[in-house]
Amino acid sequence: MFCKKEEYRVLGLMSGTSLDGLDLAYCHFHKVSPGRWDYRILKAETLPWEEAWKKKIQAAFHYSGPELIEFHFSLGHEFGKRASHFLKKHNLAPDFIASHGQTIYHQPDSGYTFQAGSGAAIAAQTGLPVICDFRSGDVALGGQGAPLVPAGDRLLFGDYGACINLGGFANLSFDNEKGQRIAYDICPANLGLNYFSALAGIPYDKDGMLASQGKVDPFLLDELLALAYFHMPPPKSLGREWLEHEFIPILQEKSLSPHDGLRTLNQFLAILIKQEISKIPHMGKGILLTGGGTHNAFLIHLLREEMGLPIVVPDAQLIDFKEALIFAFLGVLYVEETPNCLNEVTGARYNNIGGCLYQGRLF
Repeated sequence: MFCKKEEYRVLGLMSGTSLDGLDLAYCHFHKVSPGRWDYRILKAETLPWEEAWKKKIQAAFHYSGPELIEFHFSLGHEFGKRASHFLKKHNLAPDFIASHGQTIYHQPDSGYTFQAGSGAAIAAQTGLPVICDFRSGDVALGGQGAPLVPAGDRLLFGDYGACINLGGFANLSFDNEKGQRIAYDICPANLGLNYFSALAGIPYDKDGMLASQGKVDPFLLDELLALAYFHMPPPKSLGREWLEHEFIPILQEKSLSPHDGLRTLNQFLAILIKQEISKIPHMGKGILLTGGGTHNAFLIHLLREEMGLPIVVPDAQLIDFKEALIFAFLGVLYVEETPNCLNEVTGARYNNIGGCLYQGRLF
């Protein structure tokens, strides 16, 4: 096991539901005082998924048992190869690797979640200790296993009134009047937008250009806003299963043009984000917005100009690598034997230390 210390250098690995690529963030963490940490992202890259890997990942939900196990290990070896190349290229030597993995199943109400990308395979490829599988312990304790980022939000970004990440899903994290961390998935973000982008023959709507040329369809907007999930109290979380069974079929029924579909979904996102931000007791330095969707200039315009929200857009590195940074930090909390899963957020029976350690090269 590790010795606790005042600073750590960690490689965080993150592959999200949008399948943009594998994010690698080499981070330095320094303990300023009990419960307070400073961070720096020293090197970061996104290695795009080739089309063959995208197809494998997208198909994994339907794999048989043996196929899924084989995929789990092959993806872990791929993570490890990419991590080794990144570390060698930049001459870096982390204390350990913290890997989120690739979510394939997320059914906490049925008692399971699964992030593919074997930590054992990553450790075998890199020869480094690997901390992974951050969600399963929380789900076993009756929690949602998500969101996990709020533990890092509180310790690294606590000066902001709230943090919103616009990834495959939009999620929110803030402290309520009692000082409890509240966090949950708001709604689909890039995963919904990319449905209409694909109809236009493009991977995503750069800067929201197509959306800005479309019109809001009030019928689609009203039907989406009426979905039961958006009226449930937290703790709650979303997964691809919900998206495919509840959300995408509504988009398919309407047969909108890509322009109008994208315009409607941007309005949908802005309305729900404003609705959830209205629950925040204090704004602090404003609302820190990160994740790939933050590059959507049209959505930022809607949030700032039409909704009047105090949105703070940081530098591009933090926008793109905040999740990889925070999973690296969750690894630090694991080593520090400090809870990195907050039961007030996930609904688990108690706070817990999520993660599984593979030691890597010992001899």
